[in-house]
Amino acid sequence: MDFMLWIWLGVIILAVVVEALTTQMVCIWFAVGGIAALIAKAFGANEIVQIIIAAAVTLILVICTRPLVKKYLKNKKVSTNSDRYIGETGTVVERIDALAGTGQVKVGTSLWSARSEGEAIPENTQVKVLRIEGVKLIVEKV
Repeated sequence: MDFMLWIWLGVIILAVVVEALTTQMVCIWFAVGGIAALIAKAFGANEIVQIIIAAAVTLILVICTRPLVKKYLKNKKVSTNSDRYIGETGTVVERIDALAGTGQVKVGTSLWSARSEGEAIPENTQVKVLRIEGVKLIVEKV
C-alpha cells in the first residue's frame, strides 16, 4: 500500500474523532481536505499535488463556512435568576478584602461571596452589586 493513502486516512480519522469530541466545528474541514487529497491520489496526483489540494480545500472551506458556522453555533448567554441581584443593594456580613480574597454580602435573603474592585469594605457597610463573576458578587460602597 502507498504511504500517502495511510497519511490521508489518518488525517481524516483524526479530524473526525477530534470533531466528535468538540462542539466548535474546528476539524471537519481537515477531513474534507483529506478526502479531496484521496480523490486526487486516486486520479494519480503526486504527493505535492495531494498536499496542495488538501490545504487548498481546507482553507477554502474554512474561509467560506467558518463565519456561518460561528453564527449558528454561537454560545448563547443563559440568563439565570442570579442576574436579578445586579444593581441591588446589600450588606457586608464579612469584611471584603480584595487582596486576601475574603468577603461576604447579604442581598435580600441570599448570602454571597463578594469582592470589591480594590478597596477593603468593612462589615455592616451598604454595597451595590455591580456584576457577578462566577460565584462572586463584585460590589462597591453605596
